[in-house]
Amino acid sequence: MRPIQMVDTKTQYLQIKDEVDAAIHAVLDSAAYINGKAVQDFAASLSSYLGVKHVIPCANGTDALQIAMMAIGLEPGDEVITPSFTYIATTEVVALLRLKPVFVEVDPITFCMDPASLEKAITPKTKAIVPVHLYGQAAPMEEILSIAKKHNLYVIEDNAQAIGCSYTFSDGTVKKTGTMGHIGATSFYPSKNLGAFGDGGALFTNDDTLAHTLKTIANHGQEKRYYHDIVGCNSRLDSMQAAILNIKLKHLDRYNQARANVALFYNQAFENCSAITTPKTAAYSTHVFHQYTILLDGDRDGLIAHLAEKGIPSMIYYPVPGHKQKMFASFNLPESDLTTTDHLTTRVLSLPVHTEMDLEQLTYITDAVLNFINK
Repeated sequence: MRPIQMVDTKTQYLQIKDEVDAAIHAVLDSAAYINGKAVQDFAASLSSYLGVKHVIPCANGTDALQIAMMAIGLEPGDEVITPSFTYIATTEVVALLRLKPVFVEVDPITFCMDPASLEKAITPKTKAIVPVHLYGQAAPMEEILSIAKKHNLYVIEDNAQAIGCSYTFSDGTVKKTGTMGHIGATSFYPSKNLGAFGDGGALFTNDDTLAHTLKTIANHGQEKRYYHDIVGCNSRLDSMQAAILNIKLKHLDRYNQARANVALFYNQAFENCSAITTPKTAAYSTHVFHQYTILLDGDRDGLIAHLAEKGIPSMIYYPVPGHKQKMFASFNLPESDLTTTDHLTTRVLSLPVHTEMDLEQLTYITDAVLNFINK
């Protein structure tokens, strides 16, 4: 049996090696390493795939979130609402820009932003909402967008974990995550569903004015070289990574289906185990399973140790929610009563899920989990 990994990027590469190697050599032959044709081609391909008007590549997903918040003109002290149960990058940029993070609750079934908690958190200082499409499925965007419209708020979608996921509105309209709010932001970190061989990120928008501002900010605040009209940053996706991503984008739907097949195997293996609650997919969303995350009623640390002894990795995403991170102590935030979030941090456990898993590995993993629970 091949060694089990949380994400097997090497085996995935070997399956498309000839395509990727040819794309890399084309960039080397062109010597256009920054903002070359490969970047423009990838942006156009991703725009077509997502059905969004503008794709602005950048250096990483955290930069994408920061640039998005800079583009909508937020001022220090403005409030930005995010779920506490997410990776720190979502709120790290809020702190970096001296904005005020406001943490809200998540749904106990989908782990995504709870609209009722969101609406309760809105104040006259609220300027933006950042829903997170966590673990691979969509936040309840129809409700979130309705609340945002009611209160005249910007919506920035954190789509780092759900690229390729689809959302169905009540009228039957289907859109990809990252394309429904004012701006979408994503990461191409190697372990993502669409992962580069290094860092990378992108922003999405259907708004021409916002697209222009996003591009300008990402390029040192300049439209014309050496003429800097606004404060910006230096955030670029290099041509090599763009070329690799353009190849992998062609395989994204297949990759996401492979992840869903892994999840189905896990679900069926654990369906009669009362100690495990398997992931649930909302009726309005597909699920691309960036993570396969169970809720465990039992000895989580013991299971983690048991799996490690068997050569099986597992991870807790995320053990410390945003509202309990020390980095926000200086912000004098009000005490947050986020019971669901706090409960989830004690029970979630993610098992390996990636595109190259085989039946032998999956059987070995599920047997190891069930043997520990049923001992």
